[in-house]
This record gives sequence, structure tokens and C-alpha cells, in this order.
Amino acid sequence: MSKLSETATDNPSAFEISRTAALASAEFSPEQRRTLLAIAHEAILSRAERRPSAVAPPLVPGLSQPRGVFTTLYLPSDPQSDLNRDFGRELHRELRGCVGYAVPIAPLYHAVAETARAAAFEDSRFLPVTGEEAIKLEVSLSVLSLLFPIQPEAVEVGRHGLIISQGARRGLLLPQVPVEYGWDRETFLEQTCRKAGLPQDAWRKSATIEAFTAEVFSDFDPATPC
Repeated sequence: MSKLSETATDNPSAFEISRTAALASAEFSPEQRRTLLAIAHEAILSRAERRPSAVAPPLVPGLSQPRGVFTTLYLPSDPQSDLNRDFGRELHRELRGCVGYAVPIAPLYHAVAETARAAAFEDSRFLPVTGEEAIKLEVSLSVLSLLFPIQPEAVEVGRHGLIISQGARRGLLLPQVPVEYGWDRETFLEQTCRKAGLPQDAWRKSATIEAFTAEVFSDFDPATPC
């Protein structure tokens, strides 16, 4: 399977900023969300504990269709720190990994397990998580829609994620990233080209532009009660 790491930013808030927009037309129920998050945690813990994974096709319906998904991992910082007391815990977590499948090449529950393990142990930007870290990790899932071609003028910042490709080069940015950085549409397109290793104006020329939307939810999302 081909995995993409989301490397546009190491700021954890980049993956949470547009949560409200992402949940506006929620596809997944609270039960489905809890199940997917539990699958991600089990996949990570089983690898950390060097035991067989208990991940199996879930009894909850609607999670076996092939879907693209990104799993983002955070390590919470000290809740007693001055920064957390002053600004709140959510802005002071350490990004610990982010890996995903941009295309629907595996059942969703399986893709979540695979990307969770990869984010924890195979993201080249980070050392593999330790057993101590594994039990503390917070998981955020971004379930992607099917990819669709899009014209540059139709790109909506905060709604669309982008994949821009040319030949063997391909770059992906999640919908949350331009919101975090305050990019306009043109900058978003340029930065996705940059992510692909293409000239920043490739989107104006022969590069292929595809878009997707993402439903984002996490362990501490109010819409995913424990």
C-alpha cells in the first residue's frame, strides 16, 4: 500500500483548526467513531507490546468500505505546566506522527489500523514511539472522501484537501493546513506543488489537481463521547 506522510507542519493545531467545518455534515456516528479510534489504539499497543493484534472486522456496520484515511498521533504535554494552565491542553500537544492513505485501497477499519501503526513506528520524521508513550497517545482520524478532479478556482480553503501530481511526483495537504497558516487559495495550490517537489506554479500548467474532503474526529472530540 502507498502511504503518504502529512509533513506540512509540526504544529498540532493544524489538524484541529477546521474541526467544526469537517463535522458539519458528519458521516460517521459516535459509535462508529469510537470503534475506529479503538482500532487505532489497539493497532499501536499490540505492536508496542509485541503481541498479535486483536484488530478484526468490526461488528459496527459501515466501516468496511474502502476509504482513504490519515491517522495523526499526539503526545499530551504535562497538564500542570504553566503553558497548559494559561492556554489549554489542546494547543500544547506534541505531534508524534501522521501517516495516511490518500486513496481507498483498503477497508476503512483496516486502513485505520495500518496507518496508526505506521504513524507510531514508521514516520521517518520521528523516532518510533516507546511502550510508555503508546499508552498516552491521543489519536485523530481524518477520513477522506473519494478523490475528484477540481479546477483551481473551485478550491475552497478549509473545505478541500488537495493532491497535485505530475509524473511520479505527488504532494498532499489536508484541509486543515491552509486554515492554520492563513493561506488563500493560490498559496494553498502553490504549497501543495511545493510539497510534491514541483515548481510552485505547476498548478497553472500541466499538473493534475485533485481534491477531497475529510471528516476529522479524535479521542477528545465532543462529538465522540467516551
